[in-house]
Amino acid sequence: MDREVEEALTYKQLDLRAWAIAVRLQGMTTPGERALLVYPSGLDFISAFLGCLYAGVVAVPTYPPRHNRFDPRFGGIASDVGISVVLTTGSILSRPDSQLATDSLDLTAASDWQMPDIGVDTLAFLQYTSGSMGSPKGVMVSHGNLLYNQEMIKRGFGHGKETILVGWLPLFHDMGLVGSVLLPTRFGEEPFLEIDPSHVSSSHRSLLFFGIGQSSCPMLVQKSPWRSRNSSQLR
Repeated sequence: MDREVEEALTYKQLDLRAWAIAVRLQGMTTPGERALLVYPSGLDFISAFLGCLYAGVVAVPTYPPRHNRFDPRFGGIASDVGISVVLTTGSILSRPDSQLATDSLDLTAASDWQMPDIGVDTLAFLQYTSGSMGSPKGVMVSHGNLLYNQEMIKRGFGHGKETILVGWLPLFHDMGLVGSVLLPTRFGEEPFLEIDPSHVSSSHRSLLFFGIGQSSCPMLVQKSPWRSRNSSQLR
């Protein structure tokens, strides 16, 4: 780790991004419709996911397929979910009529956001299985499920506002999404997303630098070289 921060957002800046995305979604969809999130791991994905929650739209996290190569898992998710809109970045965008590039939105639109009718039983997102036993299956996760799960993780690990989290799992992965993004966002902890797992798994420098007291799953990547890894294979 070279101690350089590639990109950072305050919670206020993240809120503005998410509100702006939610405003666009509220103009394109109705609550309960589904949005496919096609992003590499990073802040654009996080902003889009929260934007879906703020709009009452059901987020469906996935990963960008490789160019000119059919990905059966991605194809299975895209055909199964019944999506109304695809959220992605300008570099990936191919069909402006049904896709929304979220990395270049006008943030002044955030002030037009209207709170949707959301309860504990409202569907928040669909988490698709790996498809190793057949076609990928969407697991329905409600807002209440998320709140309960985060509370149990907080109690189990003893997290507090002084906790610093470093996450390296891909954000379409349920543990990466909930553990690295939604948990610290809810409880005001300080998250660091390490996109290259080798920075964490090859040494303890990042854990020492950020003052991390707990870690999980680094051994899953220690025995394979970074260049041979495909994050879409992590389940």
